[in-house]
Amino acid sequence: MQEWFGHHWWTGRSVLLLLTTLLVLAPLISFKRVDSLRYTSALSVGLAVVFVVITAGVTITKIINGSIAMPRLQPELVDQASFWKLFTTVPILVTAYICHHNVHPIDNELKDPMQMKSIVRTSIMLCSSVYVATSFFGFLLFGDHTQDDILANFDGDLGIPYSSLINDVVRISYCLHLMLVFPIVFFSLRLNLDGLLFPYAIPIAFDTRRFFMITTFLMSFIFLGANFVPSIWDAFQFTGATATVSVGFIFPAAVALRDNHGIATKKDRRVSWVMIILAISSSIMAICSDIYSLFFISKKVTVS
Repeated sequence: MQEWFGHHWWTGRSVLLLLTTLLVLAPLISFKRVDSLRYTSALSVGLAVVFVVITAGVTITKIINGSIAMPRLQPELVDQASFWKLFTTVPILVTAYICHHNVHPIDNELKDPMQMKSIVRTSIMLCSSVYVATSFFGFLLFGDHTQDDILANFDGDLGIPYSSLINDVVRISYCLHLMLVFPIVFFSLRLNLDGLLFPYAIPIAFDTRRFFMITTFLMSFIFLGANFVPSIWDAFQFTGATATVSVGFIFPAAVALRDNHGIATKKDRRVSWVMIILAISSSIMAICSDIYSLFFISKKVTVS
């Protein structure tokens, strides 16, 4: 917006976030059934595929033109900080596959609950294909200049015709993708928080007052966080190293170990302990690396 219209009060981050919240997110999070979001969710997946197709098209075009150099395939470890930073990538990768919280709301509204397994498999395969294709073509296209947020790379000359138009299409499509993904994640967040705070109350879908109060509280908290967190990378680093590792590895393993119904085998318990130990170890290393990068490296830059 600032590139198109310049720096004005109405193109500032806070104003745009407020408008997005009120005009786009608020209507979408007001639905009380998850199946009401099926079309927006499908469109969000389609927009993610558009991003991959455009990135792949630009990369293939530059390969044909001979304007792409072979990217560096090994990480550049210049000091201790760069080594420990490798551990921050694992929690971020795990974040991409955290979908446990959506399983029960979707399963409850399926006409045939037996479809859930095929839905999960299809979703993971589709997401994996999009993630791998994005990382492959993105790194091949930008090489050593690939930034933490690859969208930031679509902010200059791509070295092909209509570069500016392609940049705009990529960023707009991915912006819409993120907006349309948010409601399905928010739906599960609201449902789980309601179950935590009001475990014996009637379902939130039948209590309009409680639905409005929890929705308003969560949306206000998220809006403030979006204004004060400087970079999405910072959020991914810390949430990936804490909440994501817990939801993805520690909690499922803890459920298997508790095993109130006697379903887990000895092998399940061994695997669960391995998952917990690996998750805690990677989480501690990732958090230490994040803290080191956040405080010590920034302090060194400031002194310099």
